[in-house]
Amino acid sequence: MKSWMPTTRRTFLRASLAAAAAAHLPVALHAQQGSPIRRVIPSTREEIPIVGLGTWITFNVGDDRVLRDESAAVIAAFFEAGGRLIDSSPMYGSSQPVVGYGLQKLGRPSTLFSAEKVWTSSSAAGPPQIEQSRRFWGVPKFDLLQVHNLLTWKPHLQMLFQMKASGAVRYVGITTSEGRRHDLLEQIMRSEPIDFVQFSYNVVDREAEARLLPLASERGIAVIVNRPFRQGALTDRLKREKVPEWAAELGASSWAQLMLKFILSHPAVTVAIPATTRVDHVRENLSAAAGPMPDPVMRERISAHAKAL
Repeated sequence: MKSWMPTTRRTFLRASLAAAAAAHLPVALHAQQGSPIRRVIPSTREEIPIVGLGTWITFNVGDDRVLRDESAAVIAAFFEAGGRLIDSSPMYGSSQPVVGYGLQKLGRPSTLFSAEKVWTSSSAAGPPQIEQSRRFWGVPKFDLLQVHNLLTWKPHLQMLFQMKASGAVRYVGITTSEGRRHDLLEQIMRSEPIDFVQFSYNVVDREAEARLLPLASERGIAVIVNRPFRQGALTDRLKREKVPEWAAELGASSWAQLMLKFILSHPAVTVAIPATTRVDHVRENLSAAAGPMPDPVMRERISAHAKAL
């Protein structure tokens, strides 16, 4: 076994480039000192910070003013730390109007990258649902619209392509989660001109490494990673375990940061979208997108250590 050496930004970039060359994966990493590393969206070369903000469960707080203000504080901290992409869905209860509330309170930050979904079994109901979502957010149009969990994917995808052609949305994508229906997802990635794909990937759920992540690089599709902590199950399980001393070499002081760095260091990943209700956690997550990243040997070490615990 190779001995592990401390990873710097330079050695990470060198290792990533070597791994990408071997697997025919394009790598594009850019960062200013102390700011989140960015990757490019392959279809346009637009750069985006590699940690976004998910809203599943965490922003489903109804009309509770206190909880809405807490969500707005999370959004504020997210933008202050250099984040851009916020992801939501009609499936997420009141999350959409809560996002809109936070954006309005912040004066609608111009750096926002809005990622929404269409989620209905009726193809005819897709356009009015998207319009309702847009009103909830209070944006002129969405940056990214995705077919959620492959539901009625053929007609919805064609509708989204038409919206893109008319300038009503910038990017089109499709999603799944929890490792479901990867065969169909792969088929769509091979046959449809989508800009984004979203699926689950983390230190213990690594099935995407076999086909989906290499295929995304091959096809020039941006990758959004959902459930980076298995909806909190991984962080809950590991919170009583000591963070390994070698994590400090990556600038990681918590399990959340270490697990995010594992995900973000894969050259095919464009952005991960952890969800949280806490300002300190969103800052912690964004901090994982800066500084050294694990090389391929260190990635295996992180995964093996987490699985062993």
